[in-house]
Amino acid sequence: MSKNIAISDDVYRRLKREKGDRSFSEVIADKLDGGGEISDVTGQGIFDAETPDKVTDEIERLSEGTMDRVTDEDL
Repeated sequence: MSKNIAISDDVYRRLKREKGDRSFSEVIADKLDGGGEISDVTGQGIFDAETPDKVTDEIERLSEGTMDRVTDEDL
């Protein structure tokens, strides 16, 4: 017997990336049976704790002056 579940497109893409040639049921069952959490198969937790801060800092650095340039072009 099978059941249909609704998941977001983002979670579907991450789960599909993890499954390879296995079924979605096999991937989820393996993770849950092995003491894993569903986040293990959705790709969450793959970065170390510092990565989000580093990415934010880099975005801010690359964005410096953007608003000034946009404002100058509007004049």
